[in-house]
Amino acid sequence: MNQLDLGDLSFIEGGHLLVKRAMGKINVGKEIVICGQDPDLEVHLEAWARIEGHQIKISTESNRFKLYRGDAELKRWQGAKQTGDPDPFKPESIAETASQTWGLAARGAVIEDGTPEFDFQLTKKSQVWADEAVRLYAQAVSAQWDPNTAIPWNTKFELQTEVEDAVVQLMTYLIENEAAALIVPSRFVAQLHPHFREVMQLLAIQAADEARHVEVFTRRALLKRDKLGISTVGGQASLKTLVDEPDFAIASFLLSVMGEGTFLTLLRFLEHHAPDPVTQTMTRLAANDEARHVAFGVAHLKESVKHDPHLLDRLNQSVHRRHDALQHIVGLNQKVIDALTLITAGGWSHQALRKGSQQVTKLIQDMDSGRRNQLLRLGFSKEQAATLSELHTKNFM
Repeated sequence: MNQLDLGDLSFIEGGHLLVKRAMGKINVGKEIVICGQDPDLEVHLEAWARIEGHQIKISTESNRFKLYRGDAELKRWQGAKQTGDPDPFKPESIAETASQTWGLAARGAVIEDGTPEFDFQLTKKSQVWADEAVRLYAQAVSAQWDPNTAIPWNTKFELQTEVEDAVVQLMTYLIENEAAALIVPSRFVAQLHPHFREVMQLLAIQAADEARHVEVFTRRALLKRDKLGISTVGGQASLKTLVDEPDFAIASFLLSVMGEGTFLTLLRFLEHHAPDPVTQTMTRLAANDEARHVAFGVAHLKESVKHDPHLLDRLNQSVHRRHDALQHIVGLNQKVIDALTLITAGGWSHQALRKGSQQVTKLIQDMDSGRRNQLLRLGFSKEQAATLSELHTKNFM
């Protein structure tokens, strides 16, 4: 007969773990003798056995009990389910549809039958998944940077008054665009089934990236001034169409592919033409972050297009719909164009201003070329890519 002696170890000091371990080694209906010196052992053991579904028989000998293993624990887990595998690259580890009854359980965990149903809106792999998310998340984690130490805030520099004002206006424009880019992924994180944890993590760190961008652009704007620039109705209206978009695929397309793809070109332009080391460093770091956001948007949509042959039509329509909604709104804030021109010119001579204007014109052409390339990667024809790029909001984002 199996026997377990707890000695002077009380049940509540860990003795129950030894009892549970011993019971796990015997079959249903078999018995084990539990003995010990704790005066409260009988009370604790009876309560525990009742909860666990075991039977107890009290011996005539002091603090000596027989426990018969019941089948309650086995019955409890008969309907349990295991949800894939934690390793996203193992075959069938990612379910085609994640059950609402899996809830918040980690992928690969055994889930007790009868768990409550959740109400996640994004439950299909074809809606959200891209193998690239795993690599991009790991890259994002290793590439995080601290605004306090990564940017040379204490570097001494002085810009002409009008150039500094131009930087402030540009930062003001960047802030509101990055705020929109923060809100959109944050909203969808709450709708995403945790089964697709790599995508959930990537969207969360994308929002964190944007929060950091808002911080550094604000700090740069106020570095030598005590107030920011202006925000226009056109700019706000354009961004509102992004914030209001309820469809994950369309929102990803308009934000990450069209908007942030264009924004990435702008940030690289600013890095190259920055009038001071602070602006140069922050736009370089922000551009590196945005490149990941664009990469996931493209990868995720390419996968989605494979499973939904009508998705390209829906994306096409979304651009036309957005263009129609914004057609009566003035395009990009003229002060932003002027700021870009002046920053690029670096002076007031005719030659410098002509050069600055030409560089900004080339920037807009490069943005168009970048959008077309991304659209081609998703499967649009050259003609469709050209049309959609032309219809993209003049606000850039």
